[in-house]
Amino acid sequence: MGYLVRQTHRAFMRSLGARIAPHGVSIGMWYFLRALWEEDGISQRALSQRVGMMEPTTASALTNMERKGFVRRVRNRVDRRIVNVFLTERGRALREQLLPLAADVNQMALLDLSGEELSPPPRDPDQAGAALDADPELS
Repeated sequence: MGYLVRQTHRAFMRSLGARIAPHGVSIGMWYFLRALWEEDGISQRALSQRVGMMEPTTASALTNMERKGFVRRVRNRVDRRIVNVFLTERGRALREQLLPLAADVNQMALLDLSGEELSPPPRDPDQAGAALDADPELS
């Protein structure tokens, strides 16, 4: 089952990546944007933990995101050792553009499943993965 879940996750990421790339966003950036859309201004360390990335990976990703104008890092006024990460206007605006694309990917994964297969949630993630692998955006 683990292998199937992994393959399905990879199919989701390929499909989502193809949709968000035209907006200048990589899958790596996606995780950070999602976390910041939920809680803007958290520390870089907390962001790393929330996304499940090592701190050097987070620092590198945030540098790229700063270059693209999605985030800005600000040294904390109370504790100068802490760096807080804030979305820019451009980073906030991406939410309205990208979340519908993620919803489209989820919808595509469920497209060929019947109502009976959806309730309870699908037990065969391979079906969802196969639907995502057929994504015309990947061609």
